[in-house]
Amino acid sequence: MKKTAITLIALFAFAASAFAAGKEVIVFNASMGKVSFPHKKHQELLKAEGCKACHPALFPMKEDNPGKDKAHKACGDCHAKNNGPKTTKDCMKCHKK
Repeated sequence: MKKTAITLIALFAFAASAFAAGKEVIVFNASMGKVSFPHKKHQELLKAEGCKACHPALFPMKEDNPGKDKAHKACGDCHAKNNGPKTTKDCMKCHKK
């Protein structure tokens, strides 16, 4: 019984860490062309804050596509606040056809 409990705890811990890591890159379909969001890179840059830097305040944990207005505002505001690469009116910097 003890071995089973330890095994279940270890399995749960492994699954939780794999879930927390998330995808390396998330691709959103958009009318102007696909947008690739480097999720892992953002996790590393914001590791002090953890997932709460974006979730759930800006985006629910499982959001398929945040939509144009929400994504433009969240990305632009965060990049401006955190001195990240500036988002611009040059759509093709993010959108790729």
